[in-house]
Amino acid sequence: MNKTELVAAIADKAGLSKKDAEATVNAFTDVVAKELKKGGKVQLVGFGTFEVTKRSARTGRNPQTGATMKIAASKAPKFKAGKAFKDALN
Repeated sequence: MNKTELVAAIADKAGLSKKDAEATVNAFTDVVAKELKKGGKVQLVGFGTFEVTKRSARTGRNPQTGATMKIAASKAPKFKAGKAFKDALN
């Protein structure tokens, strides 16, 4: 499912216009991204938690040349599914 299909499904399920559903999806992704950028986390009980993990600096290898290279420390988004969500899938 891509974003267009998600917007259409939300519009159908919630009885909204596609324009309103798209605004809602955009607002949700913007709010989550802004909170994670601040270092916080977004916890949706029963669904899951969006949070930021820190990756430390490390050395890696260029697969084409085999030369070692330094990989800088970075932050990455992480989603951990909640128990109710996992149970719904199984």
